Amino acid sequence: MSAIRHALSTKREDDFAQWYQEVISEAEMAEESGVRGCMVIKPWGYGIWERIQRLMDDRIKAAGVTNCYFPLFIPLSYFAKEAEHVEGFAKEMAVVTHHRLVGDGKGGLVPDPEAKLEEPLIVRPTSETVIGAAMARWVQSWRDLPLMVNQWANVVRWEMRTRMFLRTSEFLWQEGHTAHADRDDAMTETLRALEMYRDFAETELAMPVVAGEKPENERFPGAVATYSIEAMMQDGKALQAGTSHYLGTGFAEAAGIQYQDKDGTQQYAHTTSWGTSTRMVGGVIMTHGDDDGLRVPPMIAPQQIVILPMLRDNDEDEALLAYCEELRKALVTQFALGEPLRVLLDKRPGKATQKRWAWVKKGVPLILEIGGRDAAGGQVSMLRRDKLWNEAAKANFVGLAKEDFVSRAAAEIEDIQSALFAQAKAKLDANISRANSFDGLAAFFSEDKRYPGWVEVEWSRPTGAALEAVVQKLKALKLTIRNTPLHSAPVTGNCVFTGDPAVERIYVARSY
Repeated sequence: MSAIRHALSTKREDDFAQWYQEVISEAEMAEESGVRGCMVIKPWGYGIWERIQRLMDDRIKAAGVTNCYFPLFIPLSYFAKEAEHVEGFAKEMAVVTHHRLVGDGKGGLVPDPEAKLEEPLIVRPTSETVIGAAMARWVQSWRDLPLMVNQWANVVRWEMRTRMFLRTSEFLWQEGHTAHADRDDAMTETLRALEMYRDFAETELAMPVVAGEKPENERFPGAVATYSIEAMMQDGKALQAGTSHYLGTGFAEAAGIQYQDKDGTQQYAHTTSWGTSTRMVGGVIMTHGDDDGLRVPPMIAPQQIVILPMLRDNDEDEALLAYCEELRKALVTQFALGEPLRVLLDKRPGKATQKRWAWVKKGVPLILEIGGRDAAGGQVSMLRRDKLWNEAAKANFVGLAKEDFVSRAAAEIEDIQSALFAQAKAKLDANISRANSFDGLAAFFSEDKRYPGWVEVEWSRPTGAALEAVVQKLKALKLTIRNTPLHSAPVTGNCVFTGDPAVERIYVARSY
């Protein structure tokens, strides 16, 4: 087999941001759309999102949440009812003011002055307000609670600095919205959704995360409490990969979500919202990618195994293709990670080695390269994406009898899933440091470390002006507070920011 290396032109250690963009391009994940901040998600990238969507949707429905759909356009008056919420999104909102275009007399089009809307419409940045209005209609009695709905949709937030999958003006997501009779039930749902995201990230995405509560300044606009899962990318930065919010009764009061309790008294519902987005795809790239491209965890890979026949455009091709098709049919009867194996026979014309490196860059977990002699001898040559190179720096192909490979293919796929998580978890654990003072924290991030990782510190949970002072001190160092882990060691000292007795531990990091 060919030992020619077709690596990316940029290494992670040299320019992580450029490497990330190159992976997206070379793996054919997405491309620019012609509209600033918006992307075209190509079939391989969308296939990964479809896998995430399907697996997450199964979890959402298993929790008793039902899917529905709400309008893309939301009346401005809906936002105006919730002042804190609208203020948090005001700078990101896209607004529709006219419903018709007319010619400008110069060969172009302009909004028709006579077609101005009576009320501006906001292009959905999130749906608390419009779903709140629906919940106010749907909830009348305590018997109607809890009300739990979810929608898969696109949203628009007019971002100034964009990066594919991580921060785009339009992105795809799911947003869950629930209404409950009391705080305890709503908090149980908030933390259930958080745990769903944590387990999904680690099980399906093989991406280790820290689940915890965000500080006051990082709360969702209008929320009482916000929780997140934070993942460490290979450059040491944190990525907020999912959030869950306890909204209290504020949104219910604004929208009029009231119910009659068992005593006949009118009460406001306690609401929650929680969401994940195509940002998870960016997290997968930056968690698992290497200098040869993307590595896709098998759980979310559109194809787990790709068979590459070494076609020579001669009479032997028919027999080779028949052998490969027989192999494909045998493999798709096998189960790995709870589902039938997903196997593609790549019959496209072209050299197998060139197609091989295209699939390597896409990150398909297993590649089988099969020539005429392999077919005649009942053999396959297997290349694991997570073990791409041998000690001689050559493509690490392993030759196996066809029957032996079929019998072990599922185990190989499951081992790749476990191996990717283990590698990422080891990197996370190795790159969390601790500081006992603000000077120590500042010194750590000022040292000549290209990818410094995170720092855990103890703090007193300051609020208001005291918290803002902390935020500004960290901002000067280009740092942010990520979250307070739900499960962390007891505190033993004072807050590194205020000097007051510490009440919990938090993570500080640079972030996306």
